[in-house]
This record gives sequence, C-alpha cells and structure tokens, in this order.
Amino acid sequence: MLTRLGPPLAILLLAGPILAGLAGTLLPAFGYLPALGGETLTLDAFRQLVAEPGIGRSAVLSLGTGLVATAVSVSVVALFLAGWSGTRTFTRLQHLISPLLSVPHAAAAFGLAFLIAPSGMIARLISPALTGWEQPPDLRIVGDPLGLSLAAGLIVKEIPFLLLVSLAALQQASPAPRAALVASLGYGRVAGFLFGTWPAVYRQVRLAVFAVLAFSTSVVDVAAILGPTSPATLAVRLVGWMGDPDLSMRFLASAGAVLQLAVTALALALWIVVERAAAMCRDMVCEMGTRFRRDRSARMAGLGAMSLAAVVVFAGLGTLALWSVAGLWQFPEALPREFTLRSWMNVLPRVGGPLAVTLAVAAAATTIAVAVAIFYLARESETGRAGGRRALALIYLPLLVPQASFLFGLQLLFLLSGFEASMPALVFAHLVFVLPYVFLSLSDPWRAYDRRYDAIAAGLGKSRLRTLLSIRLPILTRPILVAAAVGFAVSIGQYLPTLLIAGGRLPTITTEAVALASGGNRRVIGVYAFLQMLLPVIGFAIATLVPALLWRRFRALRV
Repeated sequence: MLTRLGPPLAILLLAGPILAGLAGTLLPAFGYLPALGGETLTLDAFRQLVAEPGIGRSAVLSLGTGLVATAVSVSVVALFLAGWSGTRTFTRLQHLISPLLSVPHAAAAFGLAFLIAPSGMIARLISPALTGWEQPPDLRIVGDPLGLSLAAGLIVKEIPFLLLVSLAALQQASPAPRAALVASLGYGRVAGFLFGTWPAVYRQVRLAVFAVLAFSTSVVDVAAILGPTSPATLAVRLVGWMGDPDLSMRFLASAGAVLQLAVTALALALWIVVERAAAMCRDMVCEMGTRFRRDRSARMAGLGAMSLAAVVVFAGLGTLALWSVAGLWQFPEALPREFTLRSWMNVLPRVGGPLAVTLAVAAAATTIAVAVAIFYLARESETGRAGGRRALALIYLPLLVPQASFLFGLQLLFLLSGFEASMPALVFAHLVFVLPYVFLSLSDPWRAYDRRYDAIAAGLGKSRLRTLLSIRLPILTRPILVAAAVGFAVSIGQYLPTLLIAGGRLPTITTEAVALASGGNRRVIGVYAFLQMLLPVIGFAIATLVPALLWRRFRALRV
C-alpha cells in the first residue's frame, strides 16, 4: 500500500535537505569549493569573518534578541494560561488570537513599524496634543541599536503560535484534577497552575519553544524590517554576503553560516540552563511554603500582555490597509485627507508575476505536504506504533536548524546540479518548512479519530485503502483543510528559502514586500504587505467554508 512510503518519504524530505545543505555549507566554510578554486581545506574564511567590522556585535545582537523574544513570549503565554484558562475571557481571547497565526512575519513586522515609527500611527494619535510634535521627532525607534523593536516584532508574532501549541498540550495534561489538588493545598490560581500544571504542559511544548528560539536568533525578514543596520543582525549580513556579485564572498558567507549555527546552538544551551535554574527556583519556592493566594495583579498582567500583543498586530494590519488607500497624509494628521486606489492601480500591473509564483509554489508545496502527512499518519494507524520523541524531533528538525546554516549549502548544491532558480527547486525548499507545520496541525485530529469506524468498515469487507478514502478522509475533511491552510500560510511567508533558492528570478509577494523595506513609500509597502496578509486569510476562509458547504445536508440530523 502507498502508505508504506509515508515514513521514509517524510524522513527524506525533512532530514535529507538539511544534511545535504549543512554539508554544502561546512565544506566551503573550510575552503573547499572546487567550482570557485577552493581545492584545499583552510581557515581563511573564518579569519576573514573575524576581521569583519562589528561581527561580534552582530552575533551578540542575534543571540540577545532571540533569547529576550523567546523568554517574554513563553512568560506571557504561561502567565495567561495560569490566570485565565477555563474562563469565558480565555475562550474569547483565544478566538481573537487564533487568526493571528496565519499572519506572515513580514506583514506583522511592517504593521508594527507603521505603528511605532516616529511618524507612525501612535505618534499621530497623540500629537500634537500630548507631545507638542508638529513634525516627526528625530528618534531611532525602528531599527534601534539594541534591537528592541526587533524583539517586540518577534514577541507579538510568536505569542499566538506558542499559545495555540500550549492549548493542545494543556488538553492532555489533565488540568482539572491538577488544579483541584493544588487548590486543596491552599495555592492561588496562578501559583497552582505554574507549580502543578505548567511543568507537564511545558514538557510537551519544549520542542516548539526551541523552534521559536532558533527562528528568533536567525530570522531575516523581520530583522531586515525592524532590526538595526549598523551593524545588522548576523542573519541579515549573511544574506548580503550570499548575494554579493563577488563569488569569492561565498567562502565568507559559508563561514558566517557556521557562526550562525553556533549562535543558535549557544542560545539553545543557554535556554536549557535557564530551564534548570527556573526548575530549581520553583522547587525552592515550593519548599518555602508560600501559597501566593493574592494573585490578581499577576492575572491582570497576563491578560494585559496577551491583549496588548493581539491589539498591536491587529492595529498594525489596520494601519497597513489604511496606508494602501491613503492619499495626502501629512504628519501629525491622524487620518489621510483623502482615500484613493491610486497605489493599488500602480502596483497591480506589476504584482501579477510574483502573485502567480506565490500561489503556484504554495499550492504545490502544501499539496505534497498534506499527502506525505496523510501517508505517514495512515501508516502509523496501520502499524499501531507512533513515532514518539524521535519522530517529533525529526518533524521539528527544519525548525530547529537555522535556515541560513543549510539553505546556503542547498543553494550551492542546486547551482552545481543545474536546478537553481527553478520552480521544482523552489517548491522543494518550501516543502521542507511546510511539511512540519502540516504534520503538527493534522496529527492530533488524526489520532483522535474514532477507529471503530474502521472496524465496522473492515467487518463489511472494505479494504484499508477504501476505508481510508471513503470514510476516514471525509470525516477528517475539516482538519485536513485547516492543516492545508496552515501549510499555505507558511509557504507564503517564506522569505529566505525563496531569496536563496530562486536567486531573485522567481520573486514572490513576500520577497517583493521585504525588498521595499529599504524604501520610503509606505503606500506601496502597504499594498504588498496587505496582499501578503490577505492570501493566508483566504486560505483559512476556504478551509472553514468548504466543509460547511459539503456537509450542510446533514445539519438537520439528530442523534
């Protein structure tokens, strides 16, 4: 049966490109790249890297912003769950935050930049009444040297992801009995959750936290939009070296990619130290016997931080939409003097090519990812053996290894094989990152499926394949479409794989939007960023509407 191909195909698609890419990165880093005259192993590239101005600061900046963004995101999610899980407020805010998972990182970053910039929406709303500003102040908010705006952009985008992952883990952690137990011991709501339930939840989401940390230390698009420029983060500088017309810079870029891998590894090691320190502090507090019954301030802090993250993203997206239809809009006016579609009319004739590439690549990568995930999970159901921690680690592998550390090597391999800048190569590169999200989205609903349906079908003489196609897949239509929508959104948001593998010859909406970040035309940026945001929304809308239309004839059935 075809399902037997699921596990080996998943391993090939996830581990193969990463191992090949790392090999293609490590060898040039040590001077071996015969195509460019590198015939012997040397350390010259690393010596050149050390001599680069500000390279140490770039590495520290990447490390610091990644750790801060991850720590704040995890803390906000934990505090919000501790204070409000199981309440009506929690349910409402969860429904509000869930759609934010579909927003690409670049769109969210542009939205935040349009909010907090000296001439941004926040400054316009409070000026001149509260500030006295008649002109934009000379403040370096976006692109500040400490990377605070970069960390903020990562925080507001990673909080929804960690929240939804934690919710899935919370359902398996038996929160009600744990809460009853700690309450009987006299603990307050927040302390009881953090001491009794959160450790069980965190064990299940630990790999997701590692993925957030790895992404935050090596992100390119968000750093290019919100991060400092003198010097820039390590990942942004890597992209510049990789795209340099001087081919000898490829050796330097490879050495930088190895340094990026080391920075991410150091961040993960430091995080493990933080985990152990936090566990020791928790045990010490428990031994002290303090119950923390008065926790209203902690509960409100969690609610406020979670609400602020959601408001910032929605406000940013609204500002993007406003700029895309703005005419004359001078500072400190809160709203444009006129609204016009002129920017859309100017952009639409040029956006057709990138839009077509975006949709084609996203559709192809998502379709393949859904098929592979179904084959894998179907084989798991047939054998009755789940992959366990090793399989989960494999699924997270593309998310744990910095993109720049293996995509550069993968680019070289495609270049040497003659497949560079081709649609199959670009689809393959996107598939590496789409497949993990599709699998993680589909695995829980698939495993929750009532297998008694299969037993009944087998008793009626149905084959496994017939049962899969005619019973299980129709029942799981909604989860499959949601997983596809997640994969579609992930593909649309891919910047670095598109930039490196396509070599600028196959632009997408995302690469075009980020390329505009260095310019000052907010109206054009607003159009591209709004389109980038709109495509995933359409995908999730389809995932919601199609099952409702397919099964509407069963609404009147009563059990």
